[in-house]
Order: sequence, then C-alpha cells, then structure tokens
Amino acid sequence: MSESLIRVSEIFGPTIQGEGALIGQPTVFVRTGGCDYRCSWCDTLHAVDSSYRHDWHPMDAAGIFAEVERLSGGTPLTVSLSGGNPAIQPLGGLIRLGREKGYRFGLETQGSLAKDWFADLDVLTLSPKPPSSGMTTDWAAFADCLSAAGPRPETVLKIVVFDDKDYDYARQAAARFPKLPVYLQPGNHTPPPPDKADGVIDIDGIMERMRWLIDKATADRWFEATVLPQLHTLIWGNLRGV
Repeated sequence: MSESLIRVSEIFGPTIQGEGALIGQPTVFVRTGGCDYRCSWCDTLHAVDSSYRHDWHPMDAAGIFAEVERLSGGTPLTVSLSGGNPAIQPLGGLIRLGREKGYRFGLETQGSLAKDWFADLDVLTLSPKPPSSGMTTDWAAFADCLSAAGPRPETVLKIVVFDDKDYDYARQAAARFPKLPVYLQPGNHTPPPPDKADGVIDIDGIMERMRWLIDKATADRWFEATVLPQLHTLIWGNLRGV
C-alpha cells in the first residue's frame, strides 16, 4: 500500500463524541484500521485485529475528506480520528486539508507512536492503557508524543479504569504529567459482537464501576480529575458506526 494511503475501517456520523474532553460534541468519526496494541478488553477489534483487514479500505486524504464533507453537509465540525491506533496512519494531509475548510480535528491514541502532525490537531487525547489491558506503557514514547504535539493542541490524559490497580496507575500517570487535564472513565467489559448487532451491555456493571470511581476519586480529594461514562455505550450499547 502506498505510504500516502490511509487504512480506513469506517467513516460515520454526524453523531456525538462519547467520551473525554469532547464528550457530547457533534463529530464525524474517521476510524482507521490497525493497532500496535492488543488490549484484553478492546471494544473496537474490527479496527484492530488483522483478521478484519479485508474490511479496511485504503483511501487518500482527499477521498476521506470528501466523505466527511458529504456526511456533514459541508458544515465544518469536529472530525474524530480514532482506531485502532490512528497514529500508525499518515493523517497529516487529511488534517491540513480539513483545517483549510474550517474543520477541527481531535485524535485519541495510547501514546506509543509520536508523529509531527500531532502539532496540527485541535485536541490530542493521550490514553495510556492500565494494567487490566495486559499492555505495558512506554513512558518515554508517551513523552515523545507530548513533545511532538507542542503547545498548539489541547492535550489531555484519558484513562479507562476497571479496578484498584487501574486507579493507582491513573494516579501515577497524572503525577507524571501534572499539567495535563485528566479524564477517567469506568471500563466496559462487554466486547462488541462481530456483526453490527447491538449485543448485551452490562449497564449495571458499568454504572456500579462509575459510582465506585466517583466515590474513590472524591474520597482521595482528587478534584482535578473529571469522571465520565462512555456516553455512547450508555446510549447505543456496542453498536458499530455510532
């Protein structure tokens, strides 16, 4: 595949961003295919696992942006770049093309790969994966992502929390980067089904973890942290393309 082509898993919207600093804001999603992580509770395996690679479409920046414009009716809004790990893909041209027409760009990545085009983003969400994911964080690579972004984008820290070990990890990560706003969200144990069906969502479990996380953070006087649910999961479950 050409180095200028982007592997796209799906493009959809307009809908709302379901989590983090942009929660509730109108957005079109560009979800790329491929990831350098294999988290145990991944909820987007269709954009991660190579067994789905035949569903990923190589597209150039102009083709992707044409679809974004079609979906948004030509009205500028935020474009959410996600995955998988979208940092794998050559997204700099797409960002520049969209910004010329007034679109804003937010990207979420685990912070394992730094790209110079991070500096062209409006919002960079760095979401290192806690112990429950089964992955190990390379904090030097994470710091490289911050350096690549520089002062322009609003850069935030977002961490999924399932249990006490994850919570302790979140506290330590926030202490490493005290200038970053922190967003915490309770994890969703329920993986999406292989098709586009809704699946069964453990709403009770999610809300129990939400209450536990709120109580934990407030008891610790961790008032700098913002605790949020995965809003899209509560509204649509694990339905793909919303």
